[in-house]
Amino acid sequence: MTSGEMNVAPVTPAPLAIVTGGSRGLGYEVAAELVNTGHRVVLIAKDPDRLVNAAKSLGCDFRAVDVADQAAFRNALSDIVARSGSVTTLVLAHGVMSEKLSKTIRTSEAEWRRVLSINLDAAFTAISAIAPGMVEARNGRIIAFSACLGRMSGPGSAGGLAPYRVSKAGLNSLIRNFAHESGLGSRGVLVDATCPAHCRTDMGGPDAPRSAAQGAETAIWLATREFVPGVDQTGVLWEDRQIIPW
Repeated sequence: MTSGEMNVAPVTPAPLAIVTGGSRGLGYEVAAELVNTGHRVVLIAKDPDRLVNAAKSLGCDFRAVDVADQAAFRNALSDIVARSGSVTTLVLAHGVMSEKLSKTIRTSEAEWRRVLSINLDAAFTAISAIAPGMVEARNGRIIAFSACLGRMSGPGSAGGLAPYRVSKAGLNSLIRNFAHESGLGSRGVLVDATCPAHCRTDMGGPDAPRSAAQGAETAIWLATREFVPGVDQTGVLWEDRQIIPW
């Protein structure tokens, strides 16, 4: 180094988070807090107008894609990684409710496929596209918004709303299964599901008892908490920071 030169350390980029369903509701609330805590955030949603407005208000990147289109969704995720680097946090906040009268023998194949493709298949696509990089880096967090109606216990899969309940039961199983495959946090990858309860979102309606911010709080905590292997737990279903039975 010659006289007058400075030895400048390389700048480490801020951690990168992808938030699906990020243009509104629970996803937007999570994305806003991740931006506040210094993350680079990429929002993913289907409606381009709402997505652009959300991204502008948060000052983050975005990608408009229909998560039900598995090929397009996977391509979008791969492009984000190629452009922005490895992902440290994946928040799956997208989802749809099934028709009110969609009991098992009254549900059309089209309605079944619509709900399962968004609530379950898209979660698999995202995890299978993003998690290998997390596993290689031994650093990553995956948080999926699930539902208590997808539990196999309590008030879970007990009749009615068949596509929705079954899709969320499948999502719970996917999260639990991958959490065990990835070492339950011992290898640096945390995988969890959270039940936001009934919130005032487009899905929950204006009369729901909880705000979107309240429903998103546990997901934000899971995305940013300190984790001690062997002491803290991952691979479970959370509600208000408490573990509840699957």
